[in-house]
Amino acid sequence: MKFLITGITGFAGPHLANLLFEEGHEIFGLIRRTNGMETDITDVVNDKTYQSIKFVFGDLINYRSLRMIFEKYQFDGVFHLAAQSHPPTSFIDQIGTMNTNVMGTANLIQVIQDHQKECRLMFCSTSEVYGNIGMDGRKIKWDDTLLPANPYGASKAASDLYLQERMENGFIDGFITRAFSHTGPRRGKIFSISSDAYQIARMVKGLQEPILKIGNLETTRVVMDVRDTVRAYYLAFLNKDSNKCIFNVCGDTPRKMQFFTDKLIEISGLKDIKQEIYKPFWRPHEIHYQHGDSSNLKEMTGFKEIYNIDKTLEDLLKYWIDKLS
Repeated sequence: MKFLITGITGFAGPHLANLLFEEGHEIFGLIRRTNGMETDITDVVNDKTYQSIKFVFGDLINYRSLRMIFEKYQFDGVFHLAAQSHPPTSFIDQIGTMNTNVMGTANLIQVIQDHQKECRLMFCSTSEVYGNIGMDGRKIKWDDTLLPANPYGASKAASDLYLQERMENGFIDGFITRAFSHTGPRRGKIFSISSDAYQIARMVKGLQEPILKIGNLETTRVVMDVRDTVRAYYLAFLNKDSNKCIFNVCGDTPRKMQFFTDKLIEISGLKDIKQEIYKPFWRPHEIHYQHGDSSNLKEMTGFKEIYNIDKTLEDLLKYWIDKLS
């Protein structure tokens, strides 16, 4: 099958490309620029996979550029991963976040409606659409109320609801995944856990004093490996019964963020690292507890996690050490 990945140069996109290549599919990757920056994904994509990817140039907020792609190529499916996905940034640039996430998604939906009705769309939403509704410790279900706590979550909720309407009224085939916290190699250092890994890697390389800048480590999350996350996306796509479905994609073990920081320090073998609160890392509008119910995903696709958290964190720390080398 032929798949288009939006966000192929981001975090999850290259891992999805790896999986699709292993499964024998043809991969197209949407990129906005032609200056060669797409080679950056070779930090997690091997050369054979990279050479198989056909990069197509376009911008989600430019409908005409998308139309030209969909008139030239035929796709069996689109994995829509591209987004402005950093909640703190969404407070700084609310309009830019809305433009990229809402209008970009609306344009993609429209171009599929207009030019390739048989193409299925997987929309990567987020657990941020739920906000703090799970702070009482219960599992959040996929049909719970959307109550985002930041502009990023609001932008995803708007796109999520719009796609639900389009699917329900028969204008497009597809499904929605709401990914909860996930990490692993290539996770940006502006995100929690990876920020710790990056700093600890700098300490291992002798580039930083043993003082770890941290945010709020008292919040609780279910964190899954990115490679398991994209496999869930793929398994959901393969099951035709997933049309119009909404899936929470998440791990099963809630842990305080302090756990991940301590585990990374343990893996590094470093001693006497001092942890200090760093004000820019402290989110004033925090989601305090989040655990999702992904039972419908598991029942429909047979999905289960392969990577344990120790392996995920080991690979993340090694990624940053190698990157700094």
